[in-house]
Amino acid sequence: MAAYTVLAGADFGAGLWTLLAPGPRGEPIRDEARHAMGPVWEANHVWLIFVLVVCWTAYPVAFGSIASTLSAPLLIAAIGIIFRGAAYALRGQGASRAAEYLFAISSVLTPFALGTAVGAIATGRVPVGNAAGNLVTSWLNPASVLTGALAVVFCGYLAAVYLAADSIRFSERALATAFRRRALAAGLVSGALALAGLFVMRDSGLDLTRGTALVMVCVSAVAGLATLVLCWRWRFGLARLTAALAVAAVVAGWAAAQAPRFLPGLT
Repeated sequence: MAAYTVLAGADFGAGLWTLLAPGPRGEPIRDEARHAMGPVWEANHVWLIFVLVVCWTAYPVAFGSIASTLSAPLLIAAIGIIFRGAAYALRGQGASRAAEYLFAISSVLTPFALGTAVGAIATGRVPVGNAAGNLVTSWLNPASVLTGALAVVFCGYLAAVYLAADSIRFSERALATAFRRRALAAGLVSGALALAGLFVMRDSGLDLTRGTALVMVCVSAVAGLATLVLCWRWRFGLARLTAALAVAAVVAGWAAAQAPRFLPGLT
């Protein structure tokens, strides 16, 4: 899950920046995002397939409960992944701007939907049983929506750092400057949302402020601050590592805070 969040998340974030770079002035940003994603945009879903196969093979009761109660956000995510891939392929063949917008919107919708599903599981809103939880409020609630928004911002944060490094590699300083600004802005927003999430999650049943979970939160905070400093100083190579660590530590913190509970009544 950490690998999917860090690697595929950066791909989704590239789509976010194409959405926020409209018009002729945004063409260099869109071109750089497409160029950087070219070798990996499909391969990163291997991590998601791995998660799904392990879940339904090793934990079939949990998989059935999650897939049934959270059928709506998971369906939205699946449709988003399909539309995103199709639109990316069509755009590569010179299709219209409509395909590009479909790609960008799907790149935002997919991590948001997956984030709401994570929020529902983390806060214990998915009981054991076939569609035993509420099909709407299980994932449309403050904690889940905040998790979905945080997933989108994390994706943009990772993508901006990675794309800044990629731009420097090709001596595109102007592009690197644009992505550097985005990385700094997304990093600050990510930090604010993550801080708010600590309190929202605690009120919703997931305490990230004690034990190993708190250690992971501190690791994420330190890595996030280090990323901002490195981006400010144009050290994007190291910033890629610290940005990935900051996001992966959040995933680890979630696991630590929830353990040993998988779903309510299921360890």
